[in-house]
Amino acid sequence: MFPPDTAQVGLLPNLGDKSARLLRHAGILTVGDLRQIGPVEAYRRLLVIGEQPSLVLLWAMVAGMRGEHWLHLTDYEKQELRAQLREE
Repeated sequence: MFPPDTAQVGLLPNLGDKSARLLRHAGILTVGDLRQIGPVEAYRRLLVIGEQPSLVLLWAMVAGMRGEHWLHLTDYEKQELRAQLREE
């Protein structure tokens, strides 16, 4: 079963304690927080606060929001996410 919006973000597939800790530093505490701002903006916020997340965290957040493993993202989806990161 998919975690409810009130669940801690670390309960999403692909995200564990380390990812949840990083996201907490950016003010993203729950699944609902991540859903509201979106994985790309969450990743940007991590960069703004001086974190250096790998792109795998972005893939993990996107796939986790779908309830999938991040390895299921296609190369096209990854390219699109990279393009979104470059957009201001």
